Amino acid sequence: MEKIRDIMTDEVECCTLLDNVFEVAVKMKNLNVGAIPIVEEKKLVGMITDRDIVVRGVAEKHPGSTKVEDIMSSELITISPDATSQEAVHLMSEHQIRRLPVVDNGELVGIVSLGDFAIRQLSDDQAKEALSDISEQKYNNLQH
Repeated sequence: MEKIRDIMTDEVECCTLLDNVFEVAVKMKNLNVGAIPIVEEKKLVGMITDRDIVVRGVAEKHPGSTKVEDIMSSELITISPDATSQEAVHLMSEHQIRRLPVVDNGELVGIVSLGDFAIRQLSDDQAKEALSDISEQKYNNLQH
């Protein structure tokens, strides 16, 4: 079974609590990503997604100068670099998330996403399973 450290992206662009929402959005645009981890002295303190910017920022009429901590998610689901890919798939499915920060002793060391599974032949079925579970749960939530 593959370990997360073998499939994660280990060069992750981050922002800090000193950045504002506009700066995070520009970084997302330039990097073509949908999520940016927020760190303070290498410690993961939050995550901000493009959805957070829309739902908690724009829809609630916050300006671009809003502090990231006002709209970021701070209660995060994380995984260890020594965990297995199956454990990651289980967490992603259970919590309906597409990206998992990889943390070692509180420090961000990488990120693993469904895309990381999809590009690896051995775990392609795991990616399909997780995406199917995530999509099905979100669809069912929309029905209620």
